[in-house]
Amino acid sequence: MRKGEIYQATIENYDFPNKGSFTMDDRKVTIKGALKGQKVEFMVTKRKSGMAEGRLLQVLEKSPMEDVTPDCPYFGMCGGCAYQTMSYENQLKLKEEMVKKLLAPVVNSSFKEMPGYEDKTIEDVWEGILGSPDHARYRNKMEFTFGDESKGGPLALGLHKKGNFYDILNVSGCKIIKDEWSKILDYSLEYFKEKNVPFYHRMRHEGILRNLVIRQSKATGEFLINLVAATQWNKYGFAKIDGVDMSELSTENFDLAKIDVLKGYVEGLVKLAEASDFNATIAGILYTENDTLGDVVQSDRTVCLYGQDYITEEVIGLKFKISPFSFFQTNTKGCEVLYTKAREYIMSMVSMDGTEKKVVFDLYSGTGTIAQMMSTVAGKVIGIEIVEEAVEAAKENAKLNGLSNCEFIAGDVLKAIDLVEDKPDVIILDPPRDGINPKALDKILNFGVKEMVYISCKPTSLARDLVAITNRGYRVVKACVVDQFPRTTHAETICLLSRI
Repeated sequence: MRKGEIYQATIENYDFPNKGSFTMDDRKVTIKGALKGQKVEFMVTKRKSGMAEGRLLQVLEKSPMEDVTPDCPYFGMCGGCAYQTMSYENQLKLKEEMVKKLLAPVVNSSFKEMPGYEDKTIEDVWEGILGSPDHARYRNKMEFTFGDESKGGPLALGLHKKGNFYDILNVSGCKIIKDEWSKILDYSLEYFKEKNVPFYHRMRHEGILRNLVIRQSKATGEFLINLVAATQWNKYGFAKIDGVDMSELSTENFDLAKIDVLKGYVEGLVKLAEASDFNATIAGILYTENDTLGDVVQSDRTVCLYGQDYITEEVIGLKFKISPFSFFQTNTKGCEVLYTKAREYIMSMVSMDGTEKKVVFDLYSGTGTIAQMMSTVAGKVIGIEIVEEAVEAAKENAKLNGLSNCEFIAGDVLKAIDLVEDKPDVIILDPPRDGINPKALDKILNFGVKEMVYISCKPTSLARDLVAITNRGYRVVKACVVDQFPRTTHAETICLLSRI
């Protein structure tokens, strides 16, 4: 086997995230995007002792699990929704198998090290996978990127092409968003094309248009539309207000958010929403300035151009005010499944019947969704979240729902946890994709609580953190997968942990 040469093989195994593998010439060969059972043609891109990596060139024979025809016109070109060739039943089967296989070594090992539990395995605690109520058009938030379809090509607005950091694929008609989203995308692209507004070149640090972030409430149907752009409007001749060129003035003397090109964009969106075939309303239209050099959506300044700067969502009877940069699960119906299961796990092990009110720590709490669901049966719930905007939203949401026993703290869990005087009886963990900082995890484990619930959106991070957790005397009592992201390779995992 040589680097750069082309071979054929049948995929024997499949691992998270979306990696097929097989053995050839006494090497484990890994190919991203190849499914178990597929016969593939690939090019060797890396070769070391005992291992190799390949780039998938084409699928010669389908996997037995591939039993449907993709319904999205962008399948294969877009980097998302890799599971469209499988029925939803097979998607769930594969995700469960993948996560269970990943967690089994650490769970099984933890049992063998505990007296009285030596005969137990992951089979004794595994509860399977829960599907999403919506398999299509389930997204309530998407970040779209402005760019060109190919180098020097026409303006595009959509998602990155598969395996390409620069080229953008227009995705009007995408199957994980509703039709109204596509109308917003189509209008936005045509408007800025007509106005000749350039996109922001990340390498040259020149241009204007960066992202279009769209959120929609499943409860009300309202949209929150946020145009993210660099502040170089002057450079390209767009610093006009009511037709008057303001380019000779410094930005301190006039507000870029009031320029004609943005005013026209807002007017067009409002008109679009008034059409009879647009089955939704627009709650707010925002303009966010972002002059960072990195390819990230962030706010140097955000201005509300129309309406309000939030939408309201509802989950399990509670209302949540969602602001532009607040974290909220992107699949609302799937979120209800996830949080219902998390609450079930907590309630199954902890007495919260009013005779002994517990203190619950909700770490990495976002907009306080889980914290507020637990507040009705807990004495006090304390949420810690690093994003200040999300913390403010959590406080407002608690007031919105009439909850007086929720406290939310802005800060990094590693440092903020030292500022809390209360001691927890139960800890809920819902960290970012990379899991928990080892130092923060050590502090969390030092509380020695009897029960914890860990919600993870990246099983590999969960498996890593479980090693440290089980080494400190905890065992997995229950575990399951919740499919928050149909059609994609991603899944959420929940573990209930009890200290022995």
